[in-house]
Amino acid sequence: MENKRTCLYDKHVQLGALMSPFAGFEMPIQYSDIAGEHQAVRTACGVFDVSHMGEVSVRGREAERYVQHIFTNDVAGAPVGKVFYGMMCYEDGGTVDDLLVYKMGEQDFFLVINAANIDKDWAWMQTQAKSFDIDLQNQSDDFGQIAVQGPKSEDVVERVLGIPCKELAFYTCKYVEQNPKLIISRTGYTGEDGFEIYASHAYINGCWDKLMAAGVQPCGLGCRDTLRFEVGLPLYGDELSQDISPVMAGLGMFCKFDKEEFIGREALLKQKTEGVAKKVVGIELHDKAIPRHGYAVLKDGEPIGEVTTGYHTISTDKSVCMALIDSRFAKLGTEVQIQIRKKVFSGVVVKKRFYDKHYKK
Repeated sequence: MENKRTCLYDKHVQLGALMSPFAGFEMPIQYSDIAGEHQAVRTACGVFDVSHMGEVSVRGREAERYVQHIFTNDVAGAPVGKVFYGMMCYEDGGTVDDLLVYKMGEQDFFLVINAANIDKDWAWMQTQAKSFDIDLQNQSDDFGQIAVQGPKSEDVVERVLGIPCKELAFYTCKYVEQNPKLIISRTGYTGEDGFEIYASHAYINGCWDKLMAAGVQPCGLGCRDTLRFEVGLPLYGDELSQDISPVMAGLGMFCKFDKEEFIGREALLKQKTEGVAKKVVGIELHDKAIPRHGYAVLKDGEPIGEVTTGYHTISTDKSVCMALIDSRFAKLGTEVQIQIRKKVFSGVVVKKRFYDKHYKK
């Protein structure tokens, strides 16, 4: 099947971006070099095309009750403008997807889902919606989306794009008055301060042109992955999946067990109280070798798990990875080994956050 293209595809080609298939879309991996784009976000500002992400609106009398039912986090009684991170889970605790939920009104929720999961998530959401009085709409083809990220992002959004954003706290959002179909939130996937902007394809194209004219660094999915990895943010398909629950991934804090019910609650609560067989951990190698997805993690020569994501970090100059391993060996400080091709390299279990986040609270 032919890959889709985002509304900014032609802009990427004009800039000479390296394009590659990702999640069913033809996406820019890098424009210049991944390290340079990565550092631009850490030190100044960069912009990403994330128009491949999916968007679903939930509106109606039982919108909140429906979101509570399918979502692990607790949105009950939240103020309009609040954004939540959490998961949708199967009854057995496996992860359907991780997502953001925006509360745009008392009966108006905006769900942002992963590009690779749009069709699967949409089918699953429709099945769960049958007993609720809601209007559920898949708006994934209607929106373009950019992420402006980095310590100078607030100034760039206000000065270059003319979108007021100073008043937005971390994980809040709003409709923009001069363009009521435009949503902006103080969120991101980089560990830096930043904003995500959702609007029509035409508006997003205009934003991109203004940012390029102002000299803002365009950033590809290559550095999006290195940035999120350094601060321990999961990627669906690596650190979360149908077989990796939020509890196994170390994301149990986003499962609110004190609310009445949500799909997967009982299974996840059991995992939390009784423990899990496998956990996602961080591992730092004592060498410069780079662990990659799927490489075996060993303890005394015996396999105990495998790498989910690994890099030689750009910000800290260390060879590190996240890995799903036997919980018996998940304690911080545990010595392990990683099989990299025909050699075995020693390492130690560390925290998954390899670089400190710099969000604006």
